[in-house]
Amino acid sequence: MTGRAGGGGGGGWETVIGLETHVQLRTVSKMFCGCSTAFGAPPNTNVCPVCMGLPGALPVPNEQALKLAVRAALALGCTVHPRSVFARKNYFYPDLPKGYQISQFEQPLATHGALSYLSPDRGLIPATIVRLHVEEDAGKSLHDRFPKETAIDLNRCGVPLIEIVTGPDFRSPSEARRYLQTLKQVLEYAGISDCDMEKGSLRVDANVSVRRTGETALGTKTEVKNINSFAYVEKALTVERDRQIALLEGGGVVEQQTLLYDSKTNSVRPQRSKEESHDYRYFPDPDLPPLVLTEEFIAEQQTHLPELPAKKRERFAAQHALSVADADVLTSDRAVADYYEAVVHAGAEDTPGPAARATRRAGAAHRVGARRYVEPAGRQAGVRRGGGAGWGAAQRCRGARARPGRG
Repeated sequence: MTGRAGGGGGGGWETVIGLETHVQLRTVSKMFCGCSTAFGAPPNTNVCPVCMGLPGALPVPNEQALKLAVRAALALGCTVHPRSVFARKNYFYPDLPKGYQISQFEQPLATHGALSYLSPDRGLIPATIVRLHVEEDAGKSLHDRFPKETAIDLNRCGVPLIEIVTGPDFRSPSEARRYLQTLKQVLEYAGISDCDMEKGSLRVDANVSVRRTGETALGTKTEVKNINSFAYVEKALTVERDRQIALLEGGGVVEQQTLLYDSKTNSVRPQRSKEESHDYRYFPDPDLPPLVLTEEFIAEQQTHLPELPAKKRERFAAQHALSVADADVLTSDRAVADYYEAVVHAGAEDTPGPAARATRRAGAAHRVGARRYVEPAGRQAGVRRGGGAGWGAAQRCRGARARPGRG
């Protein structure tokens, strides 16, 4: 199914999109066992009886994963519940050896959050975070290793995840993309995840429907699964939106189903009929007691959160007399923001020349994806000062600017 090219819905149609984002937590061991989470290990080597689902093996929650999940919830303005429940999500798939996934359903870790993002059409608006819950990842089915056969790698089984579910708040594919970019930025700042989409650390499922402009009832939705780049999210949603509009305008009916996006052909194809929650037969996991968090535990995680992008952007603009555009570039990556502040603290505070130069160079570093900037901060400040004390100050903070935020 290939959609029509196009930007907004147009033609009297409104697009409605909700997103489910799966984020691998930055831990060294899995959610319920001690196996390594290292990416790229030989297939089926980071496994044990627990993550392979062998009889008699009992899961034990990973405390660091729970800390990171709570920090993510707090960073997104969610209410963290003192009591939540792990549940079994039952379904059969070759890369799910237990026959169920440990997740959360009726009593998730956190609910009722919001994340503001800059819509290309509607300006700064909030996206509702309906829930954030903790779960384990499944393994991987590899379809390109052997001709006409599927290989199974269980190394990813049990890697800790959070799932972040939004309301049906997005009105265009470009809005969905902008929200995801903002979410990734917040999670990276807080040290929750590396959010490396190429490695599968951040994956997106999107629910999309269309309705006539002015209607309030939601149309029949489809789900586009496992999209692994922001560009593909926008393309996949555009294709599926246009497909639904063409179908309805031709007198057809949208069927509720799960679709896969093919980036090579820029098309979607059916995978299966879309499940409802009752199809998974959720029930509390009998091997895991309810997760009870103290107020002190939750408050401690709040203290580990850094200054987040929105606040840093406001402070940079006010404190350093930057334009909104410059502040946005400088805070888009935590390493770039730390580098800029190192330049200022190394002696450029009262010299607008080096500060402006640092803005341009840090922006260039961001555009090429630099996580570390090669020129010492003090040299930037020292250009104006002719070397001197700024150089030594920068040497003392060189390590700080290059470290990603860790909890």
